[in-house]
Amino acid sequence: MNLTLKIWRQKDAASQGSIVDYQVKGIEGDMSFLEMLDVLNEQLITKGDDPVVFDHDCREGICGACSLQINGEPHGPDRLVTTCQLHMRKFNDGDTIYIEPFRAKAFPVVKDLMVDRSSFDRIQQAGGYVSVNTSGNTIDANAIPVNKDDADESFEAATCIGCGACVAACKNASAMLFTSAKVSQFALLPQGQVEATDRVLAMVNQMDEEGFGNCTNTGACEIECPKGISLENIARMNREYLKASLKG
Repeated sequence: MNLTLKIWRQKDAASQGSIVDYQVKGIEGDMSFLEMLDVLNEQLITKGDDPVVFDHDCREGICGACSLQINGEPHGPDRLVTTCQLHMRKFNDGDTIYIEPFRAKAFPVVKDLMVDRSSFDRIQQAGGYVSVNTSGNTIDANAIPVNKDDADESFEAATCIGCGACVAACKNASAMLFTSAKVSQFALLPQGQVEATDRVLAMVNQMDEEGFGNCTNTGACEIECPKGISLENIARMNREYLKASLKG
C-alpha cells in the first residue's frame, strides 16, 4: 500500500504544532500501525530529518503506552485493540490517515505524538492500593472468601491499562472511566474495604485537580476502550463517592 500520512508535529509543550504530510510506500497489510510508523521514521532518518516521536513499550496491547488518535479515533478504527494491535489491513491503498496525539489539558504534549499521562499515575497514587501485611506473616489469599460475581467484576475492572483512550474519546476529556475502574477493582473486594472511604474521595479529588472534565454520559469512553471497561464502574464509583461523602 501507498499511503498519505498527515501527522501532528510539535517540538515541545510550549511550541505551536502543525500537521505535516508524509508519503509512505510498500506498506504491507500484516504490519502493525507502529511498524508502519517505523518504516516512515527509517525513511526520515535516512534523509537526515527528525523522526516522528511516538510512545510505545510492549507492543502487545498490555502497557497502554501507544496512545494515538487515528482518523479522529483513539487507537484507530478497530475495536478492543490498542494502536500496536491495529494492523494496516484496516486501511486501503491510497488512503490518507490523520495521526494526532491524545487531546486533553491533563495530557500535555511532550513532543509530536507523545503526551505526558503522569496525571493518571497521580490519581492511582492518591488511593489505588490496599493495606498489605509484608512483615512475613501474610495471610493466605484464600482465607477471605470472595463472591464469584464480585471477583469477576473486580478482575474486569482491573484489566484497565490506563492508556487514556477514554479521555481522548470524551468531548469533556473526562477520566471517569479510568478512575472508576481503579476504584471498582478494590471496592468490590473485602480486602479493599479498609481504605474504601479515603480511597474514592482522594482519587476523585485528584482527578479533578488534574484538570479532567466531567462525565458526558455519552458512553464514547466504553466504546473506544481497548479493554471494554464497562460504564457500570462509573455508576459504582458515584455510589462509593456519595457514601464516602456522607460518612465524612
